[in-house]
Amino acid sequence: NSALRAKLAPLVPRPTEFFKLDIGGGVVMDGWMIKPRDFDPARKYPVFIFIYGEPHGQTVLDDWGGGQGHTHFHRVVADLGYIVISMDNRGTPAPKGAAWRRVIYPSLGPLSTEEQAAGLREFLRTRPFADPERVGIWGWSGGGSMTLNAMFKYPDLYKTGMAVAPVPDQRLYDTVYQERYMGLPDANSEGYRLGSSISYAEGLRGNLLLVHGTGDDNVHYQGTERLINRLIE
Repeated sequence: NSALRAKLAPLVPRPTEFFKLDIGGGVVMDGWMIKPRDFDPARKYPVFIFIYGEPHGQTVLDDWGGGQGHTHFHRVVADLGYIVISMDNRGTPAPKGAAWRRVIYPSLGPLSTEEQAAGLREFLRTRPFADPERVGIWGWSGGGSMTLNAMFKYPDLYKTGMAVAPVPDQRLYDTVYQERYMGLPDANSEGYRLGSSISYAEGLRGNLLLVHGTGDDNVHYQGTERLINRLIE
């Protein structure tokens, strides 16, 4: 272990910092932050957000993977001059009780996006070294969906986004997951519409990168193709 720690030390010059954000209404979000190794509190740094925000998993965990296994990538990004953060909204499987978990049913997406935006505003308000004019966001799968919702609904906050394998239309995702949190499509058609980022595509103002493998047999590519068509329209 000592040899491994010595080998790892140059790669992790600063420990990941954990924090809490009170966004009002009795909701306190957990978060983590990785700073550049040459961090200067007098400077203004762009903020890069890693998001998931759905019931399948947390990102704010005290482990090497940070809930999604991208710690090494985020440290490289931080050392390029970014403040990298991640936050868990309600609906994520944090050990905070049934009400925290169930509040999103049957509306997966809207509340999560709202709370992520509220958490970002509170983070920017309380960290003067974070530049509110340079905020990027990225996520994979459910995090890709959240990235799209953030970019489309809050273009004043998020300037650049990278959505990997997102679910732009919730009617096209696995029933075992989607119907667990949304109910049946015929019984909750408005909920499915409001939870789908494709419904808000006209809100895009910033820079958006879409990444999706055409052979994806879980998050089917047709959803991203539909979104591309909608954006072109």
